[in-house]
Amino acid sequence: MIRSLLSGDMPRSLPLALILGGILICLALAPFLFPGVRTVDTAARICVFIVLVASYDLLLGYGGIVSFAHTMFFGIGAYGVALTSTHMGRGFDAIAIGALAGAGLAAVLALLIGLFSLRVRAIFFAMITLAVASAVAVLVSQLSGLTGGEDGLTFKTPRELGPAFKFGKEMFDGALFGVKLNGKLLAYYFVFLGATLLFLALLRVVNSPFGRVLQAIRENDFRAESIGYRVVYYRVAATCLSAAIAALAGSLYAVWLRYVGPDTVLSMELMIDILLMVVIGGMGTLYGAMIGATLFVLAQNYLQNLMGAASGLVEGMPLLPELLSADRWLLWLGVLFILSVYFFPTGVVGRLRKNR
Repeated sequence: MIRSLLSGDMPRSLPLALILGGILICLALAPFLFPGVRTVDTAARICVFIVLVASYDLLLGYGGIVSFAHTMFFGIGAYGVALTSTHMGRGFDAIAIGALAGAGLAAVLALLIGLFSLRVRAIFFAMITLAVASAVAVLVSQLSGLTGGEDGLTFKTPRELGPAFKFGKEMFDGALFGVKLNGKLLAYYFVFLGATLLFLALLRVVNSPFGRVLQAIRENDFRAESIGYRVVYYRVAATCLSAAIAALAGSLYAVWLRYVGPDTVLSMELMIDILLMVVIGGMGTLYGAMIGATLFVLAQNYLQNLMGAASGLVEGMPLLPELLSADRWLLWLGVLFILSVYFFPTGVVGRLRKNR
């Protein structure tokens, strides 16, 4: 059952299986294990970024394609839901239409970029995607009448996904294990289930004959071409599929935040974060997306607090309080990244599988 669900791609390492199982359990039960607005928000972001990073790994890790336009596709999906929810009203039909339209537009745009760019060398393709993504980000910022410009768009989701919606009053008296049964809980599980389905779909893709061909192209595109595979077609198909999944992840993110803006879904900082998550977790393995996204989002949200506590513990000692100041959390995040690359050159998943 589990093997079939995972498309035969088992962890192949007991420590890795335990880590992945722990992440899955924590995310599935996050509202009950870690009640609180911030912790549940962190869990929802992890769910979204797992899908986003996994979709990028389909390009980079499996196809060997370097792209800097992934946040553009992510943003297209997010703005799709925001625009349809704004103009069609708060309803699941608006979310569905916005998500599908965003995924379709992202796939078409990826097709156009791929057909015109994937015949050139990798570095030139990366530069083209960077130029297109930058142009789209500027365009979104300037079309204030449509996109809200730099201020972004705030919109309403269906009433069932809002905190004012209550359920379970008769059976559970409105609460279960101390957690309020309201629309925010439903919104979290909407994001969690959506992310789970998208991740399992990606697992199915990379373990299919299509995924095997992509890996062959990554290893030696000339040899793959010589035995009859149309390398450009496979790369374009992977780009389109990756873009569509990234757009759907953006739709989930928009539903959770009920807000989209250029800095939230289109920034180059977000693209760099995605690259870091892929490298930390391990390229060429979707399980790396789970570990990389979890570690990075947790560090972003809690490293500053941990450093503030550590600085308080060493107060009075020379130099250490300044080094551990909460204001220097980005410095230590960079140090942690360097250490992870040094000790885990193939990513956490690659190292754990190697040591099995």
